This record gives sequence, C-alpha cells and structure tokens, in this order.
Amino acid sequence: MSQLASPGPGGLQALAGQAARPGADDGAYARPQPVGHGGGAIPTFDIDRVAARLRTVLPASAIHSDAESLRPWECDGMTAIRQLPQLVVLPATEDEVRAVLAVCRELRVPVVPRGAATGLSGGATPHATGVVMSLARLNRIVKIDPVARLAVVQPGVRNLAVSEAAAPFNLYYAPDPSSQIACTIGGNVSENSGGVHCLKYGLTVNNVLGVRGITMEGESVCIGGAALDAPGLDLLAVLNGSEGNFMVITEVTVRLVPKPQLARVVLASFDDVTKAGDAVAAIIAAGIIPAGLEMMDKPATCAVEPFVKAGYDMNAEAILLCESDGTPDEVAEEIEHMERVLRAAGATRCQVSRDEAERLRFWAGRKAAFPAVGRISPDYLCMDGTIPRKQLATMLLAIVEMEKKHGLRCANVFHAGDGNLHPLIMYDANQPGELQRALAFGADILRLSVALGGSITGEHGVGVEKIDEMCAQFTPDEIAAFHGVKAAFDPQLLLNPGKTVPTIARCREYRLTGGKH
Repeated sequence: MSQLASPGPGGLQALAGQAARPGADDGAYARPQPVGHGGGAIPTFDIDRVAARLRTVLPASAIHSDAESLRPWECDGMTAIRQLPQLVVLPATEDEVRAVLAVCRELRVPVVPRGAATGLSGGATPHATGVVMSLARLNRIVKIDPVARLAVVQPGVRNLAVSEAAAPFNLYYAPDPSSQIACTIGGNVSENSGGVHCLKYGLTVNNVLGVRGITMEGESVCIGGAALDAPGLDLLAVLNGSEGNFMVITEVTVRLVPKPQLARVVLASFDDVTKAGDAVAAIIAAGIIPAGLEMMDKPATCAVEPFVKAGYDMNAEAILLCESDGTPDEVAEEIEHMERVLRAAGATRCQVSRDEAERLRFWAGRKAAFPAVGRISPDYLCMDGTIPRKQLATMLLAIVEMEKKHGLRCANVFHAGDGNLHPLIMYDANQPGELQRALAFGADILRLSVALGGSITGEHGVGVEKIDEMCAQFTPDEIAAFHGVKAAFDPQLLLNPGKTVPTIARCREYRLTGGKH
C-alpha cells in the first residue's frame, strides 16, 4: 500500500520546535525541514531547470522564484509553521493548470494547490522541495442561473462575491465562514468549510452540486453537476474536504438559496456555561432548527465587545446567538418559541434584534472573534473539533482545567448547533516553550473531542496541524483505506504531500506511545 508522508516523528510539534514567529531579524528563524512523499525524502529539485520548463507553459510574470517574492507564500492562516517554497506559479486558465501539472509530473515535483490561504490547519503550507500553485487568477464567475438556482464559478472566486453576484436575483450562497470576505470557493471545497448558518443550511458539501478539476495525471474530471443526482459513487462528498490531495479544482457549481424575507436574532445571556450548553441541546430537542446557533464564553465576549461593540453582556459567563429566518409570521412564532426555551434553560437575559442593523451587529461580534483575540494576544492557535451538543458544557469545563495544566489562556467560540468548537489558545511565540505548550493544549482538546464521541475537525481540515491526532481518531486499517483513495487519484503522491493523512507506521507508533513522542 502506498503511503502518504507525515512530518515524521513529533509531527507538528517537532516542526514547531524549528519555526518561530519572525522578529526583528526576519531571516533568523528556522523553517521546517523537507518532508517526504511515499515514506522517503525527496531530493531538492533543480530550481533553474524546473523554472525554465515552466516558462515554456506560463508567462514569466506568472512564476516567482526569488526570496522576496516568495515570502508572502510561506504559510497559510496557521502562521506558527512557515516554509519558504522554491517556486510559486499563478496559472490563469484551466489549460495552464494542466500544463503546470504536466511539467511537475514529468520532473517529479510536488505541487501544493493554494486558494486565499485563510485556512487554519497548515493545509496550504508550502512543500520544502515543491511548487505552490496559486489559483487566485482563476477568479471568474462563469454564470448565475436564477431559474436553476445555481452559480458556476472558478476556484479563485471569493465566497462573499458569489452572494453579491446573486443578490439581484434575490438569491445568495449560504455557507458563510468568518473569513468569507477573503476565502475562496476552491478553498472552501478543499476544507468543507462551514459558517455560522451551517446548522440550517449545511456545510460546503451540502451546497456544492458539481466540481471540475485536473488530476496530477492531467485528466479532466467532472464530478456531480446541475442535476439533482449523479450516477455512480458519491465522489463529490469525497472531494469536499480532500485538502488538495486528489486534484486541482478549476470550476465549482454551487447551490443558491432564496433570501429570507426576514431574519432576527435572540441574544441570550447565561450565568453558567453548563446552562448555556444545556440550552443548545434544549433548542434542538424542542424541534427548532435555527438559521444560526452560536455560543461564546466570557473570555471571548470580553475580547470581542471592546473591538466590535456588538452589544454583548460582559457579565455573562456565556452567550448564545439564536437566529430565525423566513416569513415575518414564521420568524415571530419561532423567536417566541426560542425565548421560552432559553428562559426555561436558565437564560438571565434575552435580547431580540430590533432591526437588520442590530442583527448584523450581533453577528459582527461573533465573526470578529478571531481578530479580536489577536488584539489581546501576540499569537493564538484556533483549534477545530466537533463533539455531540450535549457535551458542550463538559468540554468547556475541561478546557478550564487545561488552561491551568498548560499555563495558557483560552477563549471559546462554538458553532453550537452542530457541536463544532473553535477554542482560541493564546500564547507568545517569542517566549520559549509557549508554542509547544499551546500545541499540547490543542492536542488535549482534540483527544477529548474523540473521547466524547466527536471528531478532531469540523471545518478547518487536518493539514499539518492535526496529522498526529488522525491516529487518535482512526485505526491503522482505516488510515490504509485513506491511502488507497489518495493513490487512486494521485498514484505518484505529488499533490500536497505530507498533509492530512499520516503514514500507517506513524499511527502504530502513536498508539504504542499513547500519543507521546
């Protein structure tokens, strides 16, 4: 069985030991060492030869190889790990994508597809001896079909731009990650992104109808389409969340939904996180499926409120944002029902948005949680795990104990409706040992997520960050099955190697050592 590469013994923590946030001397920090693909090390390629070959298929302006030009590409949203690529290419057409892949296939050069690089798990971290392929120039909205309620877009189109283009037809694209003003549809498919409205409208996988792309072998592949169903295996679900391991996406067909006539939000305060967690389960048990159901603990709201002035209760131990959308009558009835359930669950205060401006302000606070924490901490890790809704309070209380264990602060925001956690672990990379403690803190959260019946990821993907914790979630036999799917799409293992799935040997070692290295 072919094996994907992992970062090797120590996983992300080993790499983190070599990488620190650059200070005054920007060249003083070490970068992660090259990782292999297929279990062995890849020799450094002849950069001049590869660049010369690529210039035969791309204009010179689409190829970057000098250190100054490469610096912006050294990491994605997970800035704790940085790796300077040897080459960056920016194809502008599907034919150019195919031509670049042909050159890299012939020369055995790894390729890392890259969207807007807003991902938070290191999925777009460059390969030390590979080429980064940015899809930023494939940014055309091919068509909006208001009758079929779909849009066909290239991968570099921003998430929010789809809704802006569909707005004249009273339609929009439902998945709304916090980074939607910058993140791209291709990246959303790669990570199976969600957002604050994913409870009612689903993740990316529930809103993508078809994907077209180019495999490393140069084959054009169309999976799914405008029809309600497609023959054969459901490979569309396999591609969503595949993290650039299977093919380079060149076109996506997405579902559009009608804009609701009205939307209102209940902002509920709780004096205890257990009551807030129980309220989430009570909302769903009451048969209510809110358009959005988000939770923030006190450290998160205290970080956000001075930044956004969203109107949050600074004395609450936790707040819930519960949104209803639909016709005015539907919204009025559901809001009343939600308020009854929330107060019965122990809410100390319920505030209903009075108009659209206030509704957007409530959500602006939640969506600004990440930058708000960035204002009060030099660095932070944004974790991403999923647990059953009934375990939200258990997890929050456990995180309080983990803060004491690791000596670090943590603010928590949740897609509470589907149990998707986003703990923000604060640290200072310039303080010796803090990054390692933050990574250990994150690993504890992920392992507990699995123990509580959940998953190590919800929407951020595995990338480099969680590759070791894959071994906590899956058996070696299951990991072998993942390798088989990878090899079916990419036999030479050249697409985004060293990410997402660890080697089988690595997982056996993980289980023998209990995750300690």
